[in-house]
Amino acid sequence: MAETVALDPVDLQILRLLQNDARTTYRDLAAQVGVAPSTCLDRVTRLRRSGVILGHELRLDPTKLGRGLEALLSVQLRPHRRELVGPFVERIRALPESRALFHLAGPDDYLVHVAVADTADLQRLVLDEFTSRREVTRVETRLIFQQWSCGPLLPPARDGSAIS
Repeated sequence: MAETVALDPVDLQILRLLQNDARTTYRDLAAQVGVAPSTCLDRVTRLRRSGVILGHELRLDPTKLGRGLEALLSVQLRPHRRELVGPFVERIRALPESRALFHLAGPDDYLVHVAVADTADLQRLVLDEFTSRREVTRVETRLIFQQWSCGPLLPPARDGSAIS
């Protein structure tokens, strides 16, 4: 298990603000948390080096890119062995339709978030890239009607409640 990094209230505020807008300048970020810009830069650099901040992502609108239909595919592999898992994961991650891939415990082995043009494109993807694979024994498709981003990810408070 990864080591937890000690974060003080200023670090938590920086993380909250950056998760809401990763393009915030250090000067604006420093003003919002009440520290000098150089101090803010040092803190963000420390958060990056310690692995708390993993990177910056650009969010795109799939509809504007011609991928207006999103779905979650629950996938079962049989047999579920390491020599099959690696190539399966590599192939699914390389698909331009793949948005996220989760390895699960429970009746399904994987959950794949995909974005496609339409139902015909989804059918093609399922048949050509999933069920055509020998190790895939079942694919269950759930269409996504709408999705929302949730609040920033912060560590739990010491008493178990969320830090706000």
